[in-house]
Amino acid sequence: MTTPPAGLRERKKQATREALREAALRLAVERGPDQVRVEDIAEAAGVSPRTYNNYFASREQAIVSAVTADREARIAAAVAAGPAGVCLADAVTEAVVEQYTNAGEREQRALLLITARTALRDAFLDATADIEPPLTAAIAERLGGAEGRTARVLAASVAAAVRITLEDWLQPAGNAEAVGAVGLVVPAGSLSDQLRATLSPLAPAFDAAERRARGGALERARGCTGGRQPQCAGQG
Repeated sequence: MTTPPAGLRERKKQATREALREAALRLAVERGPDQVRVEDIAEAAGVSPRTYNNYFASREQAIVSAVTADREARIAAAVAAGPAGVCLADAVTEAVVEQYTNAGEREQRALLLITARTALRDAFLDATADIEPPLTAAIAERLGGAEGRTARVLAASVAAAVRITLEDWLQPAGNAEAVGAVGLVVPAGSLSDQLRATLSPLAPAFDAAERRARGGALERARGCTGGRQPQCAGQG
């Protein structure tokens, strides 16, 4: 999937977005998320509150964006760049697992902050919907452009699967009253294993789409991975 170079206007917008989300995370770490106002974030980034509102709908969205920034684009790029001999289902699964489990130290610290606040946690989960548009384009390209609506359905299904996995993975600690008071969550088990398990039921739909789009078989021996038992598209 080839992306044309961004123009000056787009580069300025991207720089502003990055400044806002970095300021939001820094202030949230320094002061605590509840002590950060939109006006504070805008001032720290050198823009007006009105400009801020052109990029983010809330402070939670800006703080979360510092962690999730460009993740959806990286997932789509990995799928689009994957070897043609690898099953599309496997390419999508590996891209999702890679981007959601290989966080650096900075992202891990920020995630602890986010998951300790209900509003931030909700915004983090909502951000999974951002996977759909770029992943739709990547899947459609892998299918040769012949399955536009199918690509959208598959991408939306992946986004839903990721959200469901994260909801289950971030388990509230203690009873409902304690959660409301302190907002603690306890990650439950291996995130990579849970992502693979939740995405696995989508594999037959991906395989069927490839079979229709390519009109032929994709041999598992040519590169399909992940240990799925169902055969790749075209093998029946």
